[in-house]
Amino acid sequence: MRAETTGKGRGTIVDLSHPVVDGMQVYPGDPEVRIAPALTVAADGVDVASIRMGSHTGTHVDAPSHSIEGGRTMTDVALDELVGEALLMRVPGLSAGDVYGWRELEASGSLPERLPPIVLIDTGWAAHFGTGLALQHPALAPDAARELQRRGMRVLAVDTLSPDPTGAADASFPVHEVVLGADGLIIENIRGLEGLPTRVRVGFFPLRLAGDGAPVRAVAFLD
Repeated sequence: MRAETTGKGRGTIVDLSHPVVDGMQVYPGDPEVRIAPALTVAADGVDVASIRMGSHTGTHVDAPSHSIEGGRTMTDVALDELVGEALLMRVPGLSAGDVYGWRELEASGSLPERLPPIVLIDTGWAAHFGTGLALQHPALAPDAARELQRRGMRVLAVDTLSPDPTGAADASFPVHEVVLGADGLIIENIRGLEGLPTRVRVGFFPLRLAGDGAPVRAVAFLD
């Protein structure tokens, strides 16, 4: 499923978000998404929906407090942290359950010593969102996350349910510990990366929630 694009004036906006719909896939154990009519035009004169979901529904941002005790919450996250130039890394050919590291990230060429603050990783796994295979997504090696961070990454965006394995037996989240533990941010479940240039300006615009994360409208800005 390709992302929606809109074009007005001098540029094009590419939507990198999954739609939020009733019953959509969520991370195992997270609150289910329930969207139902609360008021109707016929009965009440207005159409209003009742929405129940978790803070990590669909395409969303993880604040440090999501997995780091005492970490900052979304209240402390400024919008300018979530908008800017990004480097898109493509890691094709991965299989279910694979762990990819620095060698895979550099398969298309050496990465610069200094990275932009936002890094996007395209594994192609967004195509499986909503299916059982989405739970078996590839995962980023913690040492690779550590090196990305050393080179300047502050926001890690992935096209999977998590940069860590989902449903791991030890229930550990090492990449979360690396990124969020350094006061960075993680964006999960982005889509529509195919066709984007390696260097691209992106924006992740969260709901103004005060907790450990929030759904975002993720977009890429193309000249």
